[in-house]
Amino acid sequence: MILVDSSVWIDYFRGTATPQVEMLDWMLGEVPLAVGDIILTEVLQGFTSDRDFNRARQLLAPFDVIEIAGTDIAIPAAHNFRRLRALGITVRKTIDTLIATRCIESGHSLLDSDRDFDPFVEHLGLERANWA
Repeated sequence: MILVDSSVWIDYFRGTATPQVEMLDWMLGEVPLAVGDIILTEVLQGFTSDRDFNRARQLLAPFDVIEIAGTDIAIPAAHNFRRLRALGITVRKTIDTLIATRCIESGHSLLDSDRDFDPFVEHLGLERANWA
């Protein structure tokens, strides 16, 4: 299962051409994709018009929604944050720690365009689904 991060969905809905959006276009209907519950919130809260909000909600509805920050992730996420901090790496967003930890713990790949996930890939085994 590939979890698609808000960084890719936002570019997708804005029509921004990136390698990750190109990969998402290719994956749609071809491979199992999922969206996280808090990723869904991040994406949908960015729409200013009801029309665009409802359209995006309909487009995202068929995807599996994965609970990102359940109790089974809270402690491992704190552990991962502390491991990176011990390496001198400051994780800027708790949400990214939760998303990365959910993927690591559940064996999901992450399609993203956010450099904040780099330390999780380099030091904690997060698998990226990116081409680039």
